[in-house]
Amino acid sequence: MIVFVVCLTAFARLAVGQNIIERLVNPGPLAEAHAKLEATCTSCHTPFTRQTQNALCVDCHKPIGTDITGNIGFHGRNAEVKTSQCRRCHTDHKGRDASMVFLDQSLFDHAQTNFPLTGAHVGLTCQACHFAGKKFREAPKECNACHLRDDVHKGRLGTACADCHATSDWKKIGRGFDHGKTKFPLVGAHAKAECRTCHAGGKLVGLPVLCIGCHKADDVHKGKNGEKCQDCHKPEGWLNLLFDHDKTKFPLRGAHAKITCDACHKGGDFKAKLPLSCIACHKKDDVHEGRLGPECQSCHNDTTWKKATNFNHDKTEFPLRGAHVKIACDACHKNNDYKVKLPVACIGCHKKDDVHKGEFGANCEGCHTVTDWKTVTKFDHDKTRFPLVGKHKSVPCADCHKDNNFKNTPMQCQACHKDTFHQGKLGPDCAQCHSPNGWLKSSFNHNKQTKFPLTGSHVGLDCHRCHTKPVDGPPKISTVCGTCHQKNDVHRGRFGPNCGRCHSTRRF
Repeated sequence: MIVFVVCLTAFARLAVGQNIIERLVNPGPLAEAHAKLEATCTSCHTPFTRQTQNALCVDCHKPIGTDITGNIGFHGRNAEVKTSQCRRCHTDHKGRDASMVFLDQSLFDHAQTNFPLTGAHVGLTCQACHFAGKKFREAPKECNACHLRDDVHKGRLGTACADCHATSDWKKIGRGFDHGKTKFPLVGAHAKAECRTCHAGGKLVGLPVLCIGCHKADDVHKGKNGEKCQDCHKPEGWLNLLFDHDKTKFPLRGAHAKITCDACHKGGDFKAKLPLSCIACHKKDDVHEGRLGPECQSCHNDTTWKKATNFNHDKTEFPLRGAHVKIACDACHKNNDYKVKLPVACIGCHKKDDVHKGEFGANCEGCHTVTDWKTVTKFDHDKTRFPLVGKHKSVPCADCHKDNNFKNTPMQCQACHKDTFHQGKLGPDCAQCHSPNGWLKSSFNHNKQTKFPLTGSHVGLDCHRCHTKPVDGPPKISTVCGTCHQKNDVHRGRFGPNCGRCHSTRRF
């Protein structure tokens, strides 16, 4: 073995021997791009070391080396790629037809290049920019290279498309151009207008800067007010006016502030002198037909013509209160005649509403209020023989006063509360046990209110166990034991009816 190594080493020193060894250790044919280097291994490899292999790669691929040293492009911006061996991604000796570029285009992060994909570029296929037969780095980077046909300016504005356009939408001015630095800053509605609206045919110079230059067709004044449209109009909207009407003899208030100029200034004529009195414009709206004179503002305001809010009814004999405030004037002043004297007593208008048919006289306000005619809130029932307490307070009047009859109303409980439970066995005086706070609540105390205290087994018995027959007045029941317990008397009466001498109520 030693002899063989010595001989092999000596033989390797010869050029012919060297070529033979390279052929023996060659792992396979090189790719087509490196085929011309196949005869000289040292073009890519340094004997007995791998650390210098990257340097040999960039000696040939100088643009890649420039990217790495300049921290640009995919190889210079990606830290992992930059510090890795070239052979990690670009292996050779796989044959002439083998690819030396292992790239998954679906996973490739374009942000690692000098051209991050934004806007509409994100959805493009790789082939849209990287053409067959061209290196990836040779893809165009300038907008004009791809969008030359889209250039409506025909090259007049140069090739720096990104100064005005954005990647999100070619047709929209995205970021760069600052119209504020021109003689015509875009403000108001102008800021929303498309470029072609003013720059027809891509014309960028020699455009008018006066309003009338573009808005002559919108001039309803037909030139009568001159060309200084900006004295009255705003760029926010042609109908937004700068003119201060408050400095005239007729300040615009209420509904007047909302009407269009030509509603009063017919044909856009602002020089004609207009009348200032209400009646001059609102004569057709005068439902009084001139009977109350021309001083409309005495009652009406400029917010709404139909509501006479200026007139103070509180200074009349009949101040408006409660529901009267909301009713229309002509509900009382028929045919809008305000000179006819109207009644001020309730019955004057509400005679038809008097369910008492005059029975209680004309003093309706003794019980009723102006807030609600149907609700009686002023009448004090506590001053009658039947004060309202407990749940009686919330009962509607008509529940007791049938057909609005407020006379001779019965006061006994049974008149309203039919005794279906006791059926008269405890007498007609329900108040002995029940209170107006609740019908089911009993306040009767048998120990204090009768001569027969309930003790022992008597406690808890149903009332009807002893009170079995209907009575007209207070119930009268014998207190002798034998009256109820005759059937239980095992002595058969031999010791008399006074069982209490031997037995107790706890257990017979």
